[in-house]
Amino acid sequence: MVCGEPLTLSQMHTVEILSSQCDLKMKELAEKMGITTCTLTVLVDRLEDTGMGERKPHETDRRSIRVLLTEKGLAHAKEHHKLHNRLTQELISDMSSDEMEALTSCLKKC
Repeated sequence: MVCGEPLTLSQMHTVEILSSQCDLKMKELAEKMGITTCTLTVLVDRLEDTGMGERKPHETDRRSIRVLLTEKGLAHAKEHHKLHNRLTQELISDMSSDEMEALTSCLKKC
């Protein structure tokens, strides 16, 4: 739980993607997440209910809806990112330089 709001893993994944993309069309976001737009609709509804996300009409395409994070959603994403950084630092703090090189090499292949 970050910023006092419990989110499901799917909701947090949605927040993470939107925090790095600013906003996306519903269809684009669903494709990035590997889910249907119907499933995404439920996720976005819940983000709106918590005040973390919102839908807005697309400026040039009347058929499309954009999804974006609110200030609350952006703050949540920032705190979550800090948590990831702290966890990463804890995991690598005892690694030798050889282990760090091996990890770096593995991550570059991904």
